[in-house]
Amino acid sequence: MSTPMQSAALPEGSRVPDGLDDVAAALADRLPEHLDALVELASIPSISLAGNDPAHVRRSAEATADLLRGAGLEDVRLLEVDDAHPYVTGSLCHAGEAAPTLLLYAHHDVQPVGTPDRWSSPPFEPTVRDGRLYGRGCSDDKAGVIAHVAAIRAWVDARGEPPVNVKVVIEGEEEIGSPHLPVFLERYGPMLDADVIVIADVGNFKTGWPGLTWSLRGLMDATVTVRCMAQPVHSGMWGGLVPDALTATARLLATLHDDRGDVAVDGFAAGARELTPEERARVEALPPDPDGLRTEARTVEGLHWLGDPDDSPLERIWFTPTITPTGMSVPDLAHASNTLLNEVSTKLSCRMVPGQDPARAFAALRRHLEEHVPWGLEVEVSPGETAPAWVTDPSSAAHEAAAAAFEAGYGHDVAWMGCGGSIPLVGPFAESFGGAAALLIGVEDPASNAHGEDESQDLGDLARTALSEAYLFAELADRAEAVRARGA
Repeated sequence: MSTPMQSAALPEGSRVPDGLDDVAAALADRLPEHLDALVELASIPSISLAGNDPAHVRRSAEATADLLRGAGLEDVRLLEVDDAHPYVTGSLCHAGEAAPTLLLYAHHDVQPVGTPDRWSSPPFEPTVRDGRLYGRGCSDDKAGVIAHVAAIRAWVDARGEPPVNVKVVIEGEEEIGSPHLPVFLERYGPMLDADVIVIADVGNFKTGWPGLTWSLRGLMDATVTVRCMAQPVHSGMWGGLVPDALTATARLLATLHDDRGDVAVDGFAAGARELTPEERARVEALPPDPDGLRTEARTVEGLHWLGDPDDSPLERIWFTPTITPTGMSVPDLAHASNTLLNEVSTKLSCRMVPGQDPARAFAALRRHLEEHVPWGLEVEVSPGETAPAWVTDPSSAAHEAAAAAFEAGYGHDVAWMGCGGSIPLVGPFAESFGGAAALLIGVEDPASNAHGEDESQDLGDLARTALSEAYLFAELADRAEAVRARGA
């Protein structure tokens, strides 16, 4: 049973499960404080990509540690392996051995800002407009950090501690593919062992419509360099005889896809499995809403979708292998000279689906590029970060608890979702902890434009997610025996 939440500080429609009025009220009382904390945290330019100042990432880690301490967590510290950006950990484990242990995950590093001039407000000066907070990292994923902090603090304020054992790990290099995760888990995994992993780093289906994610695409990065000369040469003196690296690269990239936009690399999708009937039913239960998708992606008029028109738009963005150029080493227009470029490097971001092996896909991609480079030029293909796709059966006791909690917190039924993005740590974390259930919860919504310009966070959904997570602690405690049976 639950009752409508009357407090004006919480979003309309939220409900309070019986017996949790004090927890909901405690969370509501601190919402302005949590918003201020998000603004402060998102003001730190914690870009983890090489070439950016690592001191900012460290400052973000230290600010995150202060937030965890303020929420009542104990043994809060920064953990580091090799030259990794700092992880932040803490715990509050006084609920007893019979209670489930939760590991709450988010990350405090962010993506580069892209083109600053295309932001409506400075990316590291968080700004509220029409119920949304705009700024890099406001949604992905510093909102996830705040959701965890708010849920824990609500229980500490109301009852002194949560009804479950809580551990927290906030990563500092998720946006670069978590390259130090294997070493980190080897060294610190035992201290983070948990029955359930709660990952606040994915999206909701719509604003106000909560999502629980059961599938992620994998990731494989590659850099392809096309080379024709030892140095650039005059385009007038040599053009027409000597090929240039940029034209060659354009021709080479064009061979990666067919006219419909599907990947045309032989062997790239080897092993990709079809959706099971149960998985397909989950996808088909959600409205595809192509017009809404166009609005969310801000597409130009007349744009045609890629892929098989017989597949739903959701299936194409959640369960289709892709190869996408995301960066190229060429002069910008202001610095372009009249020369034939001798060398061009392109970063390719590839998304994998369940069943694909990233190493096998990379080998197929490299073979294709070497076979299709035009005009006898040199081509070099270097691997980057990789992570396999992840999929789970969302029928565990933990997923049942999450559905109940989020339906109350949002006042809306849960959407069982796939996700086209990648979170490399999900599989390794779950495996490291003996099959712990992984709950992927939403803070973002489709309008968040994570990784893009004008990234933003809907403040109502931030409050709803924090409230839902606070309820989740109680729902998991009520199902303690089933939840503690790993993988049940």
